[in-house]
Parts: sequence; structure tokens; C-alpha cells
Amino acid sequence: MNTVNAIANNMNTNHRYIFEKGSKKYRCPNCGKKRFVRYIDTKSGDYLPKQFGRCDRESKCAYILNPYKDGYAKAIWEQEQGNKIDWQPQRPKRTKKLLKEPKRAYIPFEVFNRTRDGYGQNNFIQNLLKRITFPFEVQDIEKVISLYHLGTVQNGYRKGANTFPFIDAQGNVRAVQVKEFDEQNHTTRTDFLHSIIEKYYSRNNKPFPEWLVAYNKNDSKVSCLFGEHLLNKYPYNPIALVEAPKTAIYGALYFGFPDKQTNFLWLAVYNLSSLNLNKCKALKGRNVYLFPDLSKDGKAFELWSTKATKIQKRLGSTYFHVSDLLEQLAPQQDKEQGKDIADYLIEMDWNLFRIGLNNNLILSKFKHNPKVTPMD
Repeated sequence: MNTVNAIANNMNTNHRYIFEKGSKKYRCPNCGKKRFVRYIDTKSGDYLPKQFGRCDRESKCAYILNPYKDGYAKAIWEQEQGNKIDWQPQRPKRTKKLLKEPKRAYIPFEVFNRTRDGYGQNNFIQNLLKRITFPFEVQDIEKVISLYHLGTVQNGYRKGANTFPFIDAQGNVRAVQVKEFDEQNHTTRTDFLHSIIEKYYSRNNKPFPEWLVAYNKNDSKVSCLFGEHLLNKYPYNPIALVEAPKTAIYGALYFGFPDKQTNFLWLAVYNLSSLNLNKCKALKGRNVYLFPDLSKDGKAFELWSTKATKIQKRLGSTYFHVSDLLEQLAPQQDKEQGKDIADYLIEMDWNLFRIGLNNNLILSKFKHNPKVTPMD
């Protein structure tokens, strides 16, 4: 107890019982995690009984037992005065059930699996194969479909729309974004699979399936990264993080698939405001390169730069770098239109990306491709 005595003797406090200073932690009597700060007696330098203290997992445990509120402090004082007392320490109440995060509901695999077909009527896929300036090879499109589990809405008012599933690292389908595209692969309408299904049941006066009732109780729907399910499969690739799933698909098609460890693994957060710590926890220990969309006055770049700095501080051994490539090269008109890297890539010949050019030459691809006149 020499360390504790030394700490106690140097305390300038009016309270006899205080939290131990320093970084030392013990196992919490409530959650079992080694995040518990114990109380010490500044008079004796001893620890109080092991149930007295506070767990610093405030959002997930929040256990605390205060010796002044519990009656321990008064009981000790009475004993030291020679008074007889009839006091027993309280048995700590476990708070795990009260503070446990609500169970998240997912889209059932059989519901998601029904989207994984109908590619012949999928406008997004057919555009990539036939209608863009530099159509892709069938094997590349098949591979990107397989990697990201792209699918098709095959019936109803969104027929022909592409589905972008957000699948977490455990394989749970957290959300399925639905997008309709014109022949230039510009987004015309956006929806979600669960919303489409909900409308179907409402129009037909049918009760919602149990999974949908539970799913609608989730606080958030898009709660993981697009492509997150690939992180475990490709543990060593640097990460390219963009806003929209479509941009991630273009990135993979142009810069190469993650089979090669030096290639980017392209992921998306969903939209500009969706970059946050909870989603980025899956990226812990990785090198992450962020490519925000353009915006008027560079607000998108500034927002992501600020967020990335804060997130990096919270995630040990994780490196975040926000690319200013578009900010440096794009004309003001493109910034006001909010263009992203996909808008430039689609104008380029993907074959040029397959002849030895690598990710370090992104700048030269923009500057030397004759199709991209705004970037010259």
C-alpha cells in the first residue's frame, strides 16, 4: 500500500474518501471490465472494500457506489467514536440489464437474398456494361457485384433500381439502400428496401412481418460502413473511404480490387454527415484515406478533416488522411455542383488504370486524361 499511502498523503482535500488518482484500473463488480476506479481512505491510505468505486464505461455500465451515500463513511466515523452501530454494507445492484443497449434488428437474409438477381434489368449494372463511354468487362462487373453483394429491385415502382446493402463485419444486413439511375448513371431517386416493403404491406392492408416491426424500432438504419463485411477478408489493404456506395464501386473498378494488398479497399459511409466514430470503429488499426465530395467553399472537406482528426484521437494505431485532390484541381463550378471522384472517374478510360499505373499516380490520371477537360 506504499503507493496508495503516498498518494493519500499528498492530497489536499476536505473528503476523507476519494477516488484513487492515476491510471490504475480494476475489474468492475458490475460489468467485469477492467475499467473500475476504487475509493481510498486518505487517513489510512487503504482501499475501501472492493465494491466502492466507479466504472468509467459511462455509456455501457455506469456503476458507482459512493461511501458517503451508502452509509459507509458514517458507520466508520461512529466506530472511531466508540459507538456501537448496526450497519451492513449494501450489496451492489447490477445495472447491466437496465443500461444494456437495445438489441438491434436486422434485415433477414432471405429478404436480402431476393435482391441478388435480375441484373439484366438493373439499370446501374447495364450502364456499366453498355452505356458509359468506356464500358467495363463482364468479369469485372461480376466481381464487383459479388464483392459488395449488389442487387436489383425486380418488381414494383422501383423496378430496375440497384440495391446497395450495408453489411457489418459479422455479416448482418443493417440496411439496403435503393437507387435509381439514368443512362449516365446519375442518381434520380433514392429509397430503402425496408421502406419499399413497408409500403407494399400498407397498400395491401396486410400486417407488417415481425422482423419489419422490430427493424423499425432501431434508432438508426445505416449504422455501419458500406463494404464493412470485407474488412476481415482483406485485413492489410489501405482503406479508401468515400461518401456514397456508388463512388466506392467506381473506385474498386478503376483502382483495382483488394486481392492485391497494395490496392485500396473501397468503403462508403452513406453521406456527408454519416462520418462518425461508431462507424469508424471497424477501421481500427488501418490506414484510411478519405475522399470527401466537393462542396461550395470547401465545407465538406473541412467537415471531414475536423471529424477525421477527432476520430483518429479516439482510435489507437489508426491513421486518417483526408485527400485534398479534388479541392486543388476542381473548378468552382464543379464545387458548387458537389461533384465527387466518381464524376471524374467515369469520364476516363479504365484501361489506363490497368497498365501499371498505381494509386500513387491518381493526380496524373486526372491531369493527363483528355476526357476530363475541367481538370487540365
